[in-house]
Order: sequence, then C-alpha cells, then structure tokens
Amino acid sequence: MFSKSAYDFIDFLVEAGQTYWQILPLGPTSYGDSPYQSFSTFAGNPYFIDLEALIEEGVLTKAECRKADCGQEPGYVDYGQLYDKRLALLRKAYERSEIGKDADFLKFVDENQSWLKDYALFMAVKKCFDGASWLEWAEDIRLRWGNALDYYYREYAEEIEFYEYLQYKFMQHWKKLKKYANEQGIRIIGDIPIYVALDSADVWAHPGLFQMDETGKPKAVAGCPPDAFSETGQLWGNPLYRWDVHKNQEYDWWTRRMKHCYELYDVVRIDHFRGFDEYFSIPYGDKDATGGKWEKGPGMDLFRTLERKLGKKDVIAEDLGLMTDSVRKLVKDSGYPNMKVLGFAFDADGLSDHLPHNYDKNCVVYTGTHDNETLMQWYDGLKGKELAFVQDYMNNKRTPREEVRWDFIRLAMLSVADTCIIPMQDYLGLGKEARMNFPSTLGENWKWRLKKGDITKALTKEIYHITKLSCRL
Repeated sequence: MFSKSAYDFIDFLVEAGQTYWQILPLGPTSYGDSPYQSFSTFAGNPYFIDLEALIEEGVLTKAECRKADCGQEPGYVDYGQLYDKRLALLRKAYERSEIGKDADFLKFVDENQSWLKDYALFMAVKKCFDGASWLEWAEDIRLRWGNALDYYYREYAEEIEFYEYLQYKFMQHWKKLKKYANEQGIRIIGDIPIYVALDSADVWAHPGLFQMDETGKPKAVAGCPPDAFSETGQLWGNPLYRWDVHKNQEYDWWTRRMKHCYELYDVVRIDHFRGFDEYFSIPYGDKDATGGKWEKGPGMDLFRTLERKLGKKDVIAEDLGLMTDSVRKLVKDSGYPNMKVLGFAFDADGLSDHLPHNYDKNCVVYTGTHDNETLMQWYDGLKGKELAFVQDYMNNKRTPREEVRWDFIRLAMLSVADTCIIPMQDYLGLGKEARMNFPSTLGENWKWRLKKGDITKALTKEIYHITKLSCRL
C-alpha cells in the first residue's frame, strides 16, 4: 500500500545511498494476479490505496480496516482475501465520501476521459456479468452498440462513479508518494508490458487497434516459440497489435500510453522489447505455441515518433530472451540502455554477453529479475562445470554461503554498467521462498512481500558501503 511503510522504504533507500526504486506494473490485476495481465494499461490497482489516509479523511474507521485484514502471513500477499475484503471496504469509503461534490474529483474525471470513461464502464459491466470476460458479454455491449452504451451508462452510473473514485484515490495517493520520493532524490523506474490483456478495457474499447475479427475475437495472440526450456513454447494469449493502423494514426494510442507512464514514473522499462522488431504470432484457439510464426514489428518508426511527440525520455529496453542481429540493431539504434542479468551470465563456455567484462556502459545490470530464481536459489542449484566456472570467475570458492550474495552484488556494482538494480530478495539472501514469479504457472506467483524488520541498520550500512565503494552514490 501507499501508506507509511512505503514512505519508510524510501527513507531506507536514501539512507542506503540509492538513486532508483524499480517497481512492478501498478495496474489492476486480473485472473492469475499478474501485474502483467491487467484490466487496463492506464488504470491503477485499488489494492494500493492508502487506508490510513482514508481513516484520516473520516470515511473509514480503524476498526473497519482491522476487520478487513487481508491474510495472516506478513511475508505473503493473500489475493483471495484482498479480492473479498478490500473492495468492500473501499466501497464503504466511497459511499461516505460524497465524492460527486468534490471539485478536484470532477476535474480528475474530466482530464482523464480518454481512458477513464471506458475503464469505469468496463468494470461496471464486468460486475453486471459476474466477472466474465467481455468476450462472453451480451452481443450489444460486447460490440459497443450505441444504445447499449447509453443503457449501461444510465443504469450503472453509481457503479461507474465508484470505479472513477478508486482511480482518483489511487492517483492521489501514488502522486503524493512519488513526490516524496523525488524530493528525497529517489527516481521511480516503472514497468510496462509490451502487450495488454485480452480481457481489458483497452481491447474492448479499441478493437480496431488489435488483430480482432468482426465478431470481436482475436485472430492471433502473443507468445514465444518452442526453445530449450519449453518444447511447446509459451502461449501468453494477449491480442496482437495492428501495427499498420497504429502507424496510420501516428501511434496516437502509444503516445497517450507513454505520456501517461511519464506522469507516473521517472524512467520506464518496456517489457519484451524484442517484440517491436519481430513478434511471435500464434493463431487464436491453438493449444500451444508450436503453430506460431514471426512477424515484423514497427521498429524504430515507433520510437522516432514517440520522441518527436513527447521529447527524449528515459527508457530501459528489456531485451532478454532470443536475440537476433536485427533486435540488437533496434536496441542500438534506439539508444536505450539494455539489460544484463548475472543469473544468465555463467554458461560453462564463458561467452555470455551477461558476463561483466563484456558490458558497455549503456546498460542496466541486475543480479536477477522478477521472472528468475532468486540469486541464492540459483546459486544453490549450480553443479559441476557451471559451479566451478562461477567460483573461478568470482574467486570465491572459500566464501561462506551466507556471504556469497555480496560477491555477486559487488560484481554488479563494480561493473561499468551505467545503472545497477538489486532486488530486495537478493540483498536479503533469500531463496526459493521469495521467488516472485515462475513464468507460465498460476497460483503461487507475485505473493512475496518485504516484512517489517527485514531491513536492519546493518543491512543499510552494508548497502551504503558497497554503493560508495563503487562510486554509485
């Protein structure tokens, strides 16, 4: 939540000599709880709304908030409890708020009409159809016939206002937190998926921007081809863009999307950057990715247009995965820093681009990402030639296991990479229990969270020391 604990975390970053706080996407999560599958690419997740601020406003009581406790395990998020209790609590706040008389709220709604009107209606209609995907709604509203839109706007006006209220409060609380971070010298790195979810207000409201047929169903969806990790590839299911339409509209939707991102973040990491060069297209309805094929993306035309319209912005290109010469060229031509991950560096042949002696300055180095094993989980799984190579490269064969993480953090910090990001799980030396996401699985992902007491004075001093040593203060 954007409550006192978030402000305390910013204070810790300052004391530890840090400059950046990288976060996962902030959008409202849907089935599977993934922040990369959101009901909207513009909206914020109401779970983050600061309940303490609502108590101060007088629209909730401490007792009500205590009663709506969302899980007994402080180290993990219970999404089931959140879904059942948090929205009901926020509805109480809305009903007591008299928000319709608030001039700032009315101004917010007016200024964000380009996405908020469709999103709030989308969520209201979704509730009317018991949470079903919009592809399963009645034909008139699924295809957005004018009379149906008028009906739902009229009949569900209060429900629509509730979802507008949630976005108003989310944005109010987030911008206050970000302002505090920026005032302390901390910049926020946001994260956006290249694709949007099929079951989203974006696709429902703008089907012409995506590869959809006349009945409103996708023609093809996104994923990854079969590789050494998966014989059948990965079937993500996101609708693909009609890049010809986006180009003809001078990438207006992408311009609005990125402009909105820079209202929320200082730097934007774009997930699956290689998809702008070539994207993998899988026929809709296929059971896996084996029938997919590569198609050409917009390339530099998109990024030149964005720079012309928005000016030069700070972007991190997530270029992990299958790399080709044309992808490398796109990253180089964009000028954006790409990513290096130590967990990918130590192939036994010693030729990986992720080894620090192969870096150029224009990159961002990580010990790991949200999709990887934690650093210690990965290290504990090393065997044979791979383990021998790691220990030889690091010259740390005699380092006690509980200190090994600092060797990797030091290696990343002392590299020439312009920026270095270390996940909190790796600073804490946590293992499998703290892994954030295991791609292509459901049920146990996105749950880990920092506990009160995890950040100690000793840890803060050690992070500051290694940051100063590497001249990164």
